[in-house]
Amino acid sequence: MTTEDPRYPIGRFHLEGDITPERRAAWIEEIAALPGQLRTAVARLEAEQLDTPYRAGGWTVRQVVHHVPDSHMNAYVRFKLALTENEPTVKPYDEVRWAVLPDSKRAPVEASLALTAALHERWAVLLRCMSPEDFARTIFHPEHQKKFTLENLLAQYAWHGRHHAAHITSLRKRKGW
Repeated sequence: MTTEDPRYPIGRFHLEGDITPERRAAWIEEIAALPGQLRTAVARLEAEQLDTPYRAGGWTVRQVVHHVPDSHMNAYVRFKLALTENEPTVKPYDEVRWAVLPDSKRAPVEASLALTAALHERWAVLLRCMSPEDFARTIFHPEHQKKFTLENLLAQYAWHGRHHAAHITSLRKRKGW
């Protein structure tokens, strides 16, 4: 699904229907494939292009690339906490403030591409070994004041990776890069 809204080039996240083992496996494969997709999305972009916002008022391509491992490291830790503790309360973080820190605004994207690759390699190993009971485990997110299953988080983060890769690829398409 694609939309005309540059904030949501693949649409907003919606989890509908039954979650089957096949859907879980597809989401895990999306997590595993994201590093390559992200690398392809930024291939051959010059510094000026990396510092172009993907939409008016939005983050630059560089900030998007750095945001992905920031976000997914938090997700990975949340999975590990949920697998080793009984319904842990997770710590929220301010992604907007993280995105304006110097490393997000200036660091070479290669650092985050490598970090995403290593992180997703580990995360995919963990995910592929999880049982249906593991995916039913929960975290409590104080910002949302609700519980989330790991199954729901898996779906959200599979979408999240596609969402941010599409920010970059849709910008490239609009700009003719």
